[in-house]
Amino acid sequence: MPFRNRSVTTTTALVFAALFSVANAGEKTSLWKIQETLAAKTYVDLPHEFEPGIPHWPGFPDEGRKTIYWYDKRPDTMGSGFFSEVFTHVGQWGTHVDPPAHFIKGLRTVDQIGLKEMVLRLVVVDVHDDVAKNPDYTLSIARLKKWEREHGEIPTGAFVAMRTDWSKRWPDAVKMENKDASGVAHYPGWSLPALKYLYEERKIAASGHETTDTDPGIATTKNDYSLETYVLSTNHYQIELLTNLDQVPESGAIAVVSFPKPKGGSGFPARVFAILP
Repeated sequence: MPFRNRSVTTTTALVFAALFSVANAGEKTSLWKIQETLAAKTYVDLPHEFEPGIPHWPGFPDEGRKTIYWYDKRPDTMGSGFFSEVFTHVGQWGTHVDPPAHFIKGLRTVDQIGLKEMVLRLVVVDVHDDVAKNPDYTLSIARLKKWEREHGEIPTGAFVAMRTDWSKRWPDAVKMENKDASGVAHYPGWSLPALKYLYEERKIAASGHETTDTDPGIATTKNDYSLETYVLSTNHYQIELLTNLDQVPESGAIAVVSFPKPKGGSGFPARVFAILP
């Protein structure tokens, strides 16, 4: 993949340069030196821990969790005890992946998301100052182009995350919803022009945010989820309820997005982390 973002000259560049060097030197194929390089970098965990009682879409039930074996209560066939639990939760629980099939029948489910869509260049658009002044803030094309003036063109196949610092309200559901006296929620979101710019012109691989929804709170209060519908209709996935984006640079990092592989799955809690340059 060509380097379209001139600022990506650190961690990502090291990976691709090392691969190029090994291939052209005719050396025995090995990625171990790349792993050594990456292991020396700083890693930032980007999901919330999930448990019963965390903020979630009101139409979903709470998580159920039950311990079925404990260390001092072994099953008859075992020589020693062990710890085992049963987890019951919806796919969209905590920090989670929304595959295209979550909204669009016939498009990809969780198990159909490719492995190469899980290790991506990370673009962080920092709008937390704007959100502090206006909780109804929506990300515009103008703000994306400002990012590009400062960091270079958003790379094809990138993961684009919007930093709002809304995750600092977690796990207070009331603060996350931020409803006024009339019951209208006020939290930031994307705009359709910005999403179309990212997915249709820059051809990114995925996007993510810190709020519970792609759409701003004013829209979701009216059951308007048209922006999430758009993202998933492009047959790309998104990650919701990210955190710790304040610890990640706006450009130059790598995102590793992982989640289990339920066959035909509609979503699942995700483990996402950034490798910093």
